[in-house]
Amino acid sequence: MKQRIEADAETVERELFRLVLTIVELIRQLMERQAVRRIDDGGLSADQIEELGLGLMHLEEAVTSLRTRFDLTPEDLNLDLGPLGSLLGD
Repeated sequence: MKQRIEADAETVERELFRLVLTIVELIRQLMERQAVRRIDDGGLSADQIEELGLGLMHLEEAVTSLRTRFDLTPEDLNLDLGPLGSLLGD
């Protein structure tokens, strides 16, 4: 028996934002890890570290603001990939 997806305009918009924010959060976390690696390798000046930190902080604030707007939790963005685990880690 086929299962029907109940979708109204509000649900579709929220789920679309959930998907977009999940992708943005994944990219933000990857950028943060890359920044830490570059800092640990000594490849950035103090000014570059400051700029990078501020940029990542602003991005995190924007994601948090949008999550709040669409009543999403951090767990809502962490997709379950089955045997691979969760997309964003624990």
